[in-house]
Amino acid sequence: MKRKLLLSWSGGKDSALTLHELKKLADVEVASLLTTVTEGFERISMHGVRRELLLDQAEALGLPIEEILIPQKCSNEIYEEQMRQALEKFRSKGISAAAFGDLFLQEIRSYREKRMAMIGMDAVFPLWGKNTSDLALEFIDLGFRAVLVCVDTEMLSGEFAGREYDLDFIRDLPAGVDPCGENGEFHTFVYDGPIFSKPVKVQKGEKLLRENRFYYCDLLGLSAASLR
Repeated sequence: MKRKLLLSWSGGKDSALTLHELKKLADVEVASLLTTVTEGFERISMHGVRRELLLDQAEALGLPIEEILIPQKCSNEIYEEQMRQALEKFRSKGISAAAFGDLFLQEIRSYREKRMAMIGMDAVFPLWGKNTSDLALEFIDLGFRAVLVCVDTEMLSGEFAGREYDLDFIRDLPAGVDPCGENGEFHTFVYDGPIFSKPVKVQKGEKLLRENRFYYCDLLGLSAASLR
């Protein structure tokens, strides 16, 4: 019998690579994606991607998705409570683990393991310890397509927002910037690749700076783009 688990899904490349790795395992089945969405904005938290594109992603992946709604300027306590409720619902259905796309930040891994253990669930890290330069090239070589949707301008120029995640992007990265953005330098949205049944069709919209720090590139789905 396959072990069912959840996948923490941000819509970005690390999530996509994690799902790709899990699909290689004959004894594992991903029961659902798990994503936090900010109420009012109706966008993926942190990444700023529209909710309708998240749903298009899930459809193209052929997987159900559990949306965890959190308020704007969400406190850590509220986030943890909302996450606990969602996870306990799945645990009651016999799902005992969740996978995460973290690569090397031990503090984040320890936090996830602690919170999951409090609920009686395991935390799984399929990409843990992999070289991020190799992983970036693997992502591109596998045929994944992604675009930068958020850039932390304290770590990387806002001009990178909206760029395709490709070899030219990797070559243009300044020294000290992790090619997978593991330190929070940037976030991506994956719209095609070997795990997709069809591409998620997107059009790049306006770019804007928020909190005088984060540079976002809005992505529009077909319906929204047709109204412009």
